[in-house]
Amino acid sequence: MTDLQFQNDLEKLIAILPEKVRKYITYESLQDVIEIVLDIGRVPEIRHSSGKIEYLGKNEVTDEDISFITQRVQEFTSDNRSGIPGTLHRISAIRNRQGKIIGLTCRIGRVVTGTIACIKDFCMQNKSILFLGRPGVGKTTKLREISRLVADELGKRVVIVDTSNEIAGDGDVPHPAVGHARRMQVRQPEFQKDIMIEAVENHTPEVIVVDEIGTEAEAQAARTIAERGVMLIATAHGNTLENLIKNPTLSDLVGGIQSVTLGDDEAKRRASQKTVLEREKQPTFDIVIEILDRNTLAVYKDTAEAVDYILRGWPIRPEIRKVDQTYDHHEPTISEEIHKLEQKIPDSSESLKFSFNRKDYTESVKAFKKIYLYAVSRSIVEKVIERLDLNAEITRSIEDADIVIAHKNFAKGGAKVLNTANDYRLQIFYVKTNSMAQIQKVLKEALDVPESNETLRGYYDDAERALDEAKAAINKILAGAEHVELQPQNHQIRKLQHELVEQHNLESQSVGEGDQRHLRIVGGRDMQDKSA
Repeated sequence: MTDLQFQNDLEKLIAILPEKVRKYITYESLQDVIEIVLDIGRVPEIRHSSGKIEYLGKNEVTDEDISFITQRVQEFTSDNRSGIPGTLHRISAIRNRQGKIIGLTCRIGRVVTGTIACIKDFCMQNKSILFLGRPGVGKTTKLREISRLVADELGKRVVIVDTSNEIAGDGDVPHPAVGHARRMQVRQPEFQKDIMIEAVENHTPEVIVVDEIGTEAEAQAARTIAERGVMLIATAHGNTLENLIKNPTLSDLVGGIQSVTLGDDEAKRRASQKTVLEREKQPTFDIVIEILDRNTLAVYKDTAEAVDYILRGWPIRPEIRKVDQTYDHHEPTISEEIHKLEQKIPDSSESLKFSFNRKDYTESVKAFKKIYLYAVSRSIVEKVIERLDLNAEITRSIEDADIVIAHKNFAKGGAKVLNTANDYRLQIFYVKTNSMAQIQKVLKEALDVPESNETLRGYYDDAERALDEAKAAINKILAGAEHVELQPQNHQIRKLQHELVEQHNLESQSVGEGDQRHLRIVGGRDMQDKSA
């Protein structure tokens, strides 16, 4: 929508306001305003997107002011909503016990383009998509833009089931913001489920767009639409996928849940109770997108898998996408990545090509992690990653992270950081101390080092034992021993032991030859002799 169109829409809204309100309002002053609120006996106010509330003058709203507005808009429906023909603005009423209107909320409707650029690839996959999020984060705005995208750019037959005319605006002619998508109006909210089915049966759509699925009957209608092969784009009541699973009215949208009793062997294999919750059927929606805020989306690309993980208590993290960032719409397959890697190998290295392990590469691609640290030694984590050749890196931005490693003693001071991690569905792992052994242990758990990896697992075990031995030796030195010699270790583990000794301001040296090379920690008289 052009700036001129938006200005014209605002002029239509300003025109229905009483003079005592209108004189304080200009086109420029409404650029970031969400709604105008008028309650009898109170000063009118406007609410900005930033949360700021601005009061308009000092005169209180009267019955005459409310009547002035209601006489200039269409009749309110059973859900106490009305609108202004040709605009996206919504007028909602508050009534007293006798049914008299005593307050109005004039919500400003605007088209914000570019809000779905970061998820355009999902919108073009012909899969059903469900949006979740708290009120005011832009769910309807995204439905409006997707309707235009699919109808105009992809040339599909789109029908909008428009309850309260929120998506395509009031009046008989749909707002230009929805492009060539058709619109079916819903006379009363309770008839939404019937119009959804009618749209499929009468108008042969390829895509149906619905705002606010909120009842069990509407959830059943959505399933009927999806099972007929029609792409469904909708929003539902609920902030997160986990909330939706726990909602008995709407859980059918993501497959529903049922209680299942496992056999003894299966319960033991899963390490769970005998009675567990499982997904009942295939989800209505293939993709679920949580709108965390106006600029951040969390995408579950496989709803069935995500629900199964959540029900079993397994960790799962959605893909985080930012509205102001661009994404490659084609994700290379592992086969393509392997081909690229093989192309980099010189032709003379045929033996190297032959020895390339496709399975190992596949696992390494999937396992790569970005780690955000809170009160944990960055240098030690970097050394562990480098020396153990772990498929991970440290990131300074929590938004880019896959996991968080935090120091347990500083958890209270980092409440804001850890709350942000929870908002982004990040796994949080805690270390008790900033020691090499402790950080190695937590990294092993965080990166899910396969038990079948005997070499790496053995290295971890050997390193932990060797560091425990070094700690015991350090305690002996601090207690007065002149020197302590440790068991022979390989070069990498000896380095870890040297660093541990340095942290205690002691000295160590490698002695011996070949397989017998080991650390000698010195202290007491040895250190005095050396300094002399």
